[in-house]
Amino acid sequence: MGKKSSKGKEKKLKRKEEMAKVSAAQAVIDVANEVKDPLAPLTAFKTFKRNGLDLCIECKRLQDMPTEDINWAFDLTKHNMQLLYENSSWGWNDKKKKEEMTEDKSRYLIARAESGKAVGFSHFRFDLEEGDEVLYCYEIQVESEARGKGLGKFLMLILEMMAHRAQMKKVMLTVFKENERAQNFFIKIMK
Repeated sequence: MGKKSSKGKEKKLKRKEEMAKVSAAQAVIDVANEVKDPLAPLTAFKTFKRNGLDLCIECKRLQDMPTEDINWAFDLTKHNMQLLYENSSWGWNDKKKKEEMTEDKSRYLIARAESGKAVGFSHFRFDLEEGDEVLYCYEIQVESEARGKGLGKFLMLILEMMAHRAQMKKVMLTVFKENERAQNFFIKIMK
């Protein structure tokens, strides 16, 4: 038989390099997912006292969250987002959204008042996206009475710091084009 062409060898080498890159990225993600509380070393970010809000921030894995917190997060997401989903090609589906929000590797940052009432959260995961290790922010939702007071920006800052500490390449999220408030938040406020 003839010998392999140099073009074939190059393709094989490139595939091997790509597989090694994905494997290395997955190893970084696996290490990040082993950390029980990525907020623990960021003690200065466990409280938010600004603009009339006095909140404690906690980070929990899905399996460590009480059912009432999971239900509250889903209900707030549905209240804030259902219409935007329905006006998009995605449509709203309770079952699919619940499945997304309760995937095994899901984590939550939850902001609570001293009374214990939750007023905002971020749902995120350490994941592989387009070959890169990322912290993917699936949701950032704030109750109406706590909006416009800097809480969303503070939660995003925490996500950025946790991503950096976990050696993620970036923080990613998706925003509906029609969601002008979110567009403004991420483009202008989060610069």
